[in-house]
Amino acid sequence: MLTSTFVHLKGIGPSTERRLWEDGIADWATFRRESHLTGIAPARKAAYDAELALAQNHLDLHNPRYFADCLHTRDHWRLFHTFGARALYLDIETTGLSAREGQVTIVGLHREGRMRTLVSGHSLTQKAIQEELDQADLLITFFGTVFDLPYLHSCFHGLRVSIPHFDLCFAARRVGLQGGLKAIERELEIARESDLVQLDGLDAVRLWQQYQAGSEAALDQLIRYNAADTQNLEPLAVCLYERLALRYGPQSLGLIG
Repeated sequence: MLTSTFVHLKGIGPSTERRLWEDGIADWATFRRESHLTGIAPARKAAYDAELALAQNHLDLHNPRYFADCLHTRDHWRLFHTFGARALYLDIETTGLSAREGQVTIVGLHREGRMRTLVSGHSLTQKAIQEELDQADLLITFFGTVFDLPYLHSCFHGLRVSIPHFDLCFAARRVGLQGGLKAIERELEIARESDLVQLDGLDAVRLWQQYQAGSEAALDQLIRYNAADTQNLEPLAVCLYERLALRYGPQSLGLIG
């Protein structure tokens, strides 16, 4: 999908991109091979060719941060096929208050098949979060644009997120899936352990309070709840990417992207 993307070029929006696909210009290489294209002046075509050559160079260097800057955040889903193998799936739990008054209690991090749970007062540090971010090519959250990242930035000043961010909440809305993470999981038949099915964010706050009062069992259940939220982002990302590509990519026209 990435090498079929043209919306990062100044002056090309979704409708022009689709017209290019309809005209058989399915990828960067095809675009650059054409001596001229309908509706694109020669000087503009030459500039686009140079930009696509630069993008190809960054792709060959496996540099996701370049695409984080040149693509609008709503199009970061296009990077999943290329950079998803080294994606970092992230989900946080908090004390239930605003970022200004509250604190992060748990940060769940799932990357390359490994789950890492950071717990406030123990393993949760800015260094540990940054370490995971720096080793990933793509960040994947559910509503993280609005909740998780602003909360983390408020609690951990100086935390750097320079990789592309695929927010599954807004991706789900684009393909007609409504509700929160648990509701979408049920609709797509993404499973979790039975004792975690009915838990929600308020329960996460309650479990943390119980742990603070001395219940290690509450912390164990909270960690498992957060791990389910975090790990289930991976199959959800796969499903949403496929649906987005079918609806908004060249696949909708029978082309390979």
